[in-house]
Amino acid sequence: MHDNTIPGTNIGVVGHVDHGKTTLVNTLTGVWTDRHSEEIKRGISIRLGYADAIFYKCPQCAGSDAYSTTPVCPSCGGKAEPIRSVSFVDAPGHETLMATMLSGSALMDGAMLVISANEPCPQPQTKEHLMALELVGIRRIVIVQNKIDVVTQKEAVAHFEQIRAFVKGTVAEGAPIIPVSAQKNINMGALVGVLAEVIPEPVRDPEAVPLMLIARSFDINKPGCNWKEIKGGVIGGSLIRGVIHDGDDVEIRPGMQVQAENRTRWEPIVTKVTTINKGSKKVQDATPGGLLAIGTKLDPALTKSDALAGQVAGRAGALPPVWDRLKFQVTLMERVVGATNEQVIEPLKHHEPLMLSVGTAVTVGIVTNNKKDTVEVTLKRPVCAEIGARIAISRQVGGRWRLIGMGTLTE
Repeated sequence: MHDNTIPGTNIGVVGHVDHGKTTLVNTLTGVWTDRHSEEIKRGISIRLGYADAIFYKCPQCAGSDAYSTTPVCPSCGGKAEPIRSVSFVDAPGHETLMATMLSGSALMDGAMLVISANEPCPQPQTKEHLMALELVGIRRIVIVQNKIDVVTQKEAVAHFEQIRAFVKGTVAEGAPIIPVSAQKNINMGALVGVLAEVIPEPVRDPEAVPLMLIARSFDINKPGCNWKEIKGGVIGGSLIRGVIHDGDDVEIRPGMQVQAENRTRWEPIVTKVTTINKGSKKVQDATPGGLLAIGTKLDPALTKSDALAGQVAGRAGALPPVWDRLKFQVTLMERVVGATNEQVIEPLKHHEPLMLSVGTAVTVGIVTNNKKDTVEVTLKRPVCAEIGARIAISRQVGGRWRLIGMGTLTE
């Protein structure tokens, strides 16, 4: 029996900066995902924020009134039943942080594209995020028309048509568009009902070889604590497939950097799982969907300040290879998105530096070989990835990294 209160699906939340993504997640989950003080000062999400919500359905009510994220039905006050739990991944809206959103896309089963009703659609980043969803192959999309409380009904309807025209011919064509006000809690039931329907829980194979993408890592010890009380390092991220059990031996790749005889090499780290937390619950087994925090026997110095972010964890001896050169097939977009004057994308050049996002890893690669649609790059920092993995490619345009296309790892 699956526990409906443990998240099994990740829903990405994307859209233009200031269109109310974080407020929307807060209204759905009661969690403010901008946790870092730096983000609160700047008012934007920098790292991926996670928040869990349980979807409830009231047996007494009909239609969208039946759905909510509270155990007490907001419509009739009766007891609602939990139908499933999801994790919202609040991706940064800033264009320089596009790569973070893309690297998080490996963790997303579907997405909410948030578009503010009080600005013409599309805004540059709305366009960029939709193209990114298209590139990384996220097909299950719900469009949220937010801030309907600050426009007239006529403006909201006109804006609704703008959205519909904008998504025509894209991966989001025909996606449901739900008008809401996150600030005033208007129409949230309809949104929950549509999310539950459009983004179902993926079918998982419990026998699959486990693969976890590490997005964060921490040292949870307080300064000055007694050495007997020191807890091992913690890794945070999401399991793409398989199951990790409490007490398992896990391997982390590429691992740690070792300097020997003027050469740098990377050695995988093997450690033991000591605790698993999913959402806010302690569990025996980690399953895909939602964010996991896995306690290990690692030296906390190895995990502090997200030092292992971008690495991959799994069963010892069964992880994908580590690459310091990548060969991949490339699909470039026609134009640089997000730039106000949209520039045409030139082909990749020999010796050009590219920023590559693979899973949760972000690394810089220099182009060493460039055929028509296959490129070879030498990486500044190795990555662990499977053949067939998607790679988001960004290049420097006008002093910023801009998303220009997608690659598929061939060998």
